[in-house]
Amino acid sequence: MRTTAGERIVIRGQSVGAPDRHGQILEVRGDEGQPPYLVRFDDGHESLVYPGPDCVIEHSSTGG
Repeated sequence: MRTTAGERIVIRGQSVGAPDRHGQILEVRGDEGQPPYLVRFDDGHESLVYPGPDCVIEHSSTGG
């Protein structure tokens, strides 16, 4: 998984009825866009994230 700062991440709820968590990637700490990522979630919480299979990166569309 590769990304850049400024893109959005979604972590899917792990059980039925659990909400998804949405956030913005503030910093990419791995080499060449690799994890871990410092994420500010929409509720204001910040966390270091090592994305698993339940994560989706919402890449910005820059047309090109």
